[in-house]
Amino acid sequence: MRRIFALCAVAVIGFTALAASSPAQAAYHLIRWQDTGFCQIWDRSIPTAPYPGNYSVIVGSEVPTFGDALLFKDGLLRNGTCAF
Repeated sequence: MRRIFALCAVAVIGFTALAASSPAQAAYHLIRWQDTGFCQIWDRSIPTAPYPGNYSVIVGSEVPTFGDALLFKDGLLRNGTCAF
């Protein structure tokens, strides 16, 4: 019985280490709401679309990290593409 418990514990630790070491597949892009011009960072790993559907994806806005998305959004705010 102890051997089975030890084997299960080793398997759980191994799977946890494997999951922690694999890179996250998150990707972010900016969407612009058509009625207000407000830009929002959207996580592509969320399996649903933003609601309501009156938005457009800003072309070339897919970035790998949230920090990069914030920098991209800041640039769009400064040049007037996005409203605050």
